[in-house]
Amino acid sequence: MTGPDLDSLRLLVLVDDLGSIGQAAGALGIAQPSASKRLSTLERQLGLSLVDRTRRGSALTPDGRVIAGWAHRVLTEVDGLRTGAEALRTQRGAQLRVAASMTLAEHFVPAWIGEVKRTGPDTYVGLEVVNSEQVAELVARGRVDLGFVESPGPWPGLATRRVAADRLVVVVPAGHPWARRRRPLRAEELAATPLVVREPGSGTRETVEAALRRAGTGPVKPLLELGSASAVRNAVIAGAGPAVISDLDVVREVAGRRLVPVPVAGMELGRVLRAVWPAGRRLTGPAAELLTLAVKSGA
Repeated sequence: MTGPDLDSLRLLVLVDDLGSIGQAAGALGIAQPSASKRLSTLERQLGLSLVDRTRRGSALTPDGRVIAGWAHRVLTEVDGLRTGAEALRTQRGAQLRVAASMTLAEHFVPAWIGEVKRTGPDTYVGLEVVNSEQVAELVARGRVDLGFVESPGPWPGLATRRVAADRLVVVVPAGHPWARRRRPLRAEELAATPLVVREPGSGTRETVEAALRRAGTGPVKPLLELGSASAVRNAVIAGAGPAVISDLDVVREVAGRRLVPVPVAGMELGRVLRAVWPAGRRLTGPAAELLTLAVKSGA
């Protein structure tokens, strides 16, 4: 049996999304008769009725909706393939591909990469800055040679090595009532308070969630979800609400009293920052050198 072509699958998905063959054809820039013919060919190839055609319009059959769902996944993977190929082309044959979560990318990785470049000036390093969950995905899919994460894990299928340590701190602006507390916050108070937080998948968010679980309280109550530490920091300074953030990200603001750290009793907010790479793979070349530098720096 001849397999369906991608254009026909894309047409089927658009019929499902837009509700008619005519609109789907228009979105693809083809005539409606051509779209109908293409769908008929697809039905013959699969041996299924995919579209109900009536005077009132067209709609997918139950089988058509199932096939459209599968087709959507196929097209997503193909788009990912194209994006990955483009990334490989634009990396200009990078010898070392690295992904790092936000805190590591801002405070640690540039110095490590700089040392790699010092000892090997011709080494090209490609760095992607994403959250910890996305770093692990890039490593697992072979898109990068080495990753650096700040989430506690676990990381199934990945080897890990400690490279640094970090501590999270609760911060509020100077005018916040917590800034004048004489006693530490209790974990229960923190869990009950809406917080400015990072997005799900970020190492900071997962570390806070894990610390609250260990303290026996409920999960974080998000007041705002933001995509970077700087956005969280600025939101707190602007008075949006308290946040739990790496102390590395608020050193200047705490020193200048724009933010005030608030102690919390009964919670461990320290965390280990790790390098990750595919389990069972021996790192070589610039990737091995970068890992060695990172471990030595952390020690």
